Amino acid sequence: MVLKRDDLIHPDISGNKWRKLKFNLLDAAASGQNTLLTFGGAYSNHIRAVAAAGHHFGFETVGIIRGEEHLPLNPTLDFAVRHGMTIDYLDRATYRQKTESAVVERLHRRFGDFFLLPEGGSNAAAVRGAAEISAELPPDYDVVCCPCGTGGTLAGLSAGLPAGKLAVGFAALKGAGFLVDEVTRLQWEYGTVTDNWNIELGYHFGGFARRKPALDAFIADFRQRHSIDLEWVYVAKMLYGVFDLVERGRFAAGTTIVPVVTGPATP
Repeated sequence: MVLKRDDLIHPDISGNKWRKLKFNLLDAAASGQNTLLTFGGAYSNHIRAVAAAGHHFGFETVGIIRGEEHLPLNPTLDFAVRHGMTIDYLDRATYRQKTESAVVERLHRRFGDFFLLPEGGSNAAAVRGAAEISAELPPDYDVVCCPCGTGGTLAGLSAGLPAGKLAVGFAALKGAGFLVDEVTRLQWEYGTVTDNWNIELGYHFGGFARRKPALDAFIADFRQRHSIDLEWVYVAKMLYGVFDLVERGRFAAGTTIVPVVTGPATP
């Protein structure tokens, strides 16, 4: 097993967040837009990364947060504001309709012209960015694994793989069977549809951003053995799943597996 350390790309815009943003930022610049608007929860790493990217590359940024304002701001939103992001909120009912034209038009009236980034950053441009991961993998491997939240990383990772390689996504949320259709949809948008991937649905540990003692023990043991702090919402769940599948004999002896560490542990 060999780790692909995408968490080391950049201290604030790392892992799959950079992969997803790279070509979106280029598209925004090419279209002449200097404001990025996106959506996320109050603890969204995507919100954090967009704020950091805007600060670093000279874009204005707007983050539309699900739910109501709570003060003082949590560390994620405090980071975003300190890096220049304007924060606004949508109640949960309206947030579920955030992609509908009436809601988007209302946001345009409030914030003017902007380049719209979807929640989580997953779109065809994001898939294109994630597809670049394959070129950075070691020469001899059989399976590459990644966490799965919105499907964009898995869609791009699998689309970029050479023949004979397999991509396995590990869903970080409960009831994530819909991700199968979502990965396929994203690949259609990107223009490359593959069948070299699957999604493991049984390693969510109770649901998104939930954890259990077994996961905490795994994180502590991994830290002791390898001196690496694992991001627990996505990455630790994936790695726990990889080790569990190996123990269960899912992979043939001699299979080389490359888990992609898609983000760093946050304080």
